[in-house]
Amino acid sequence: MIGIDPGLRVTGYGIIEQIGKRSRYIASGVIRVPQGDLAARLGVIFSSLVEVIDTYQPTEAAIEKVFVNVNPSSTLLLGQARGAAITALVHKGLPVHEFTALQIKQSVVGYGRATKEQMQLMVTRLLSLPGEPSKDAADALGCALCAIQARNMMIGATGLAPALAKKGLRVKRGRLIAG
Repeated sequence: MIGIDPGLRVTGYGIIEQIGKRSRYIASGVIRVPQGDLAARLGVIFSSLVEVIDTYQPTEAAIEKVFVNVNPSSTLLLGQARGAAITALVHKGLPVHEFTALQIKQSVVGYGRATKEQMQLMVTRLLSLPGEPSKDAADALGCALCAIQARNMMIGATGLAPALAKKGLRVKRGRLIAG
């Protein structure tokens, strides 16, 4: 699973795999996008992510959704960076899962308004890393962790995830209900 924290200046990525019930760290880092023409900057995000995907061969992807910022221009630019990242993921044939920052923080830290430092600390602990990743890489790893957790709880083609079925839960009109 590759997680992406999109940004026009810095795009974070994190790759983990699930082995049984544990998540194992594979790699993480950031793509530093040089100043200049917007199209060229978006091209750097695209080509760099294609290279990362070719190197590590993830089979799924998760990306943080854009939040509406106070500055509409910044939100639009971030959306374009996110679009370049999604295009790279789809270009390489990966299914893409999308999560809000609130969902990711809630999943990883247990608090949707967690700070970047709290995310770094929890990602470090959850993946047993020897040191803290950068903030952008930690956010990307958190996105991947969130996707794995969501996948484990999702309803698949065969029915409920085993953890939900054991608790006597089922889905009705998109909601979990007892019995």
